[in-house]
Amino acid sequence: MKKQIITAVVMAAATLMAGNAFAQAKEGPWMVRVRAVNINSANNDSTGLGLSINNKTIPEVDVSYFINKNVAVELILTVPQEHTLYSNGVAIGTFEQLPPTLLVQYHFDAPGFKPYVGAGINYTNFSSVNLPAGVGIDSHSVGGALQVGVDVPLSGNMYLNFDVKKVYMGTNVYVGGADKGTFKVDPVLVGVGLGWRF
Repeated sequence: MKKQIITAVVMAAATLMAGNAFAQAKEGPWMVRVRAVNINSANNDSTGLGLSINNKTIPEVDVSYFINKNVAVELILTVPQEHTLYSNGVAIGTFEQLPPTLLVQYHFDAPGFKPYVGAGINYTNFSSVNLPAGVGIDSHSVGGALQVGVDVPLSGNMYLNFDVKKVYMGTNVYVGGADKGTFKVDPVLVGVGLGWRF
């Protein structure tokens, strides 16, 4: 009888360990999301030139690593995006921007869905600048980033994701070598997509 009890306890412990290992495999520390993101720029301009850029929808990929069940680090990536620059509503040129963003997130415990908030830093590289002669901008921007979102479990390790970010980015504008002021893009990015946890 004693031997049977010990055997039952060992089997129960093994079952629990196997179940825990399975849960960890299903909900591993990595998560990858793909999103369609709409960029809506603030277009705050202090140059007096009436500058603005076009809004657009872009693809976005992010990779998250969960340090524990609540805290994660997320790297957000996309490909260089071309924007048209306007002065008082008239197109004057184009440039490309590449804005990788690194965020630290806190994921809340909630039944049926997983809301999160995040904060971090954005680095934007401006390239392929095609503006009128004598007009230039800085080659990069560094600023803060804020985030709120939610992951909704679908099936297995797949999630539906909704995400909103505010990214602080801008550049000084130069005309004839003189600093005319700052053009702050400062976009709000609204995204929807799918995520996979592994």
